[in-house]
Amino acid sequence: MDTAKSKFTTLQQICELIPGHLIPKLAREHKVEEKCRTFEATSHVVSLIHTQLSHALSLNDVCDTLQNHRGPLSTIRDATPPARNTLSHASRNRNPEMAEALFRETLARLERRSPLFAAGRRYVALPRRFKRAVYAMDATTIQLVANCMDWAKHRRRKAAAKMHLLLNLNGFLPGFVVMDAAKHHDATKARELCATLQAGEVVLFDKAYNDFGHLAELTVREVSRVGRAKDGMAFEVVRELPHGSNPDIPQDAEVRLTGAKAGTAHPGTFRLVRALVTLDGKEEKVEITFITNNSEWAASSVCDLYRARWGIETLFKQIKQTLQLADFLGNNANAVRWQIWTALRTYLLLRYLAHAGQWAHTFNRLFTLLRGVLWECLDVFSLVRSYGTASGSPKLVARADQAYLPGFGG
Repeated sequence: MDTAKSKFTTLQQICELIPGHLIPKLAREHKVEEKCRTFEATSHVVSLIHTQLSHALSLNDVCDTLQNHRGPLSTIRDATPPARNTLSHASRNRNPEMAEALFRETLARLERRSPLFAAGRRYVALPRRFKRAVYAMDATTIQLVANCMDWAKHRRRKAAAKMHLLLNLNGFLPGFVVMDAAKHHDATKARELCATLQAGEVVLFDKAYNDFGHLAELTVREVSRVGRAKDGMAFEVVRELPHGSNPDIPQDAEVRLTGAKAGTAHPGTFRLVRALVTLDGKEEKVEITFITNNSEWAASSVCDLYRARWGIETLFKQIKQTLQLADFLGNNANAVRWQIWTALRTYLLLRYLAHAGQWAHTFNRLFTLLRGVLWECLDVFSLVRSYGTASGSPKLVARADQAYLPGFGG
């Protein structure tokens, strides 16, 4: 492996992907700057990015490492190493909306910087006949170790946060993210997740997001949707639709809800497709009922689209197995949100490096490579291009293996 040298450390080159003026600008907008004394917002962001890339397990781990590399750290926009209490206080008291805004701004700027970044990594299980943007919507629960977190109480002796995510399957990048306590039902966040969807785009969702009022709104907005029907959903068949001789499609029909509450929320009709599908690891087919507001697709296309929803589980796997979301540096809601948003932002930066450097291996392998050379002065793009012997872009698998980190639910 022949890698060019650089004047800057790997960590600095990764951090430089965030525009230099952006962090101070957002710090002013979210009034974080007012609470900065000796530990500025830029130093806070860099410290948390280092936490993710180094897989630091504690505040002492982060602070001792940054103190030992004070010289190279200072070249990253004059960042300074924090004391243990300083870093803890910053994450606990500074507005986490700044971390969220920094994630969104970073994503938007990287997409503008390289338009192919958003469109060049299509999920392999997404049918190519669909040319419009296709999104998958789901949530993952993050178990929090401390049972003293009242804000995130999930069960009697557990605490958990929940990350709701809208994934663009065309570019395999997060389109919208919502953080919440795990005790709230998924459907309460459906409108917020889908607020930016445009007419003609497609959203895929599990039955946990079946808010019929929201589904009716998507139809009015001309957003196509495919989801699972709720168990025990009360409906009547308005008319049967032709579905050919496919034995795996026992029913394709236009239906109307008959429940008093659901029927009021969704007064119109929609399409119901019953399909026999093979689940992973099982020989026998099981019947699954899909609902959609699109009457033009073939019934088989409805099934193929919903199968592509599994891509979001692949993303959850990548994040959980690589980034630091098992050990949190703080217990309160602000600290947890700062760390989760930083993890997602770090994922974006590494994905951009993989795109720009034509990385030919897995995301996990890229993370491991960079973690070992954070303080080395190697040209990061040369490193990514020259690593290993494989060529070509790897496919994004259509099935996520079981995540091995403890404390996570899909």
